[in-house]
Amino acid sequence: MQVQVRDNNVDQALRVLKKRLQREGVFREMKLRKYFEKPSEARVRKKAEAIRRSRKLARKQAIREGLIAGPKRPARPTGRPGAAPARN
Repeated sequence: MQVQVRDNNVDQALRVLKKRLQREGVFREMKLRKYFEKPSEARVRKKAEAIRRSRKLARKQAIREGLIAGPKRPARPTGRPGAAPARN
């Protein structure tokens, strides 16, 4: 995996790299491989992950079809902080 460093901005490149590694699941894999996991525990974990994924997919499908309400969005503040008040 490669990340380009632009304008000697190493901090930005590190952030991009960490985000990509997170998305690929490298950190989760490292955490799992830190200790030995019994095959029976691995089966249980994989089954639980599959159930979680299928429930999430079903929930998203139900929201799309309008069977259940979607998550509530936080109220957006009107205007920007420090901006001049609106004139009438």
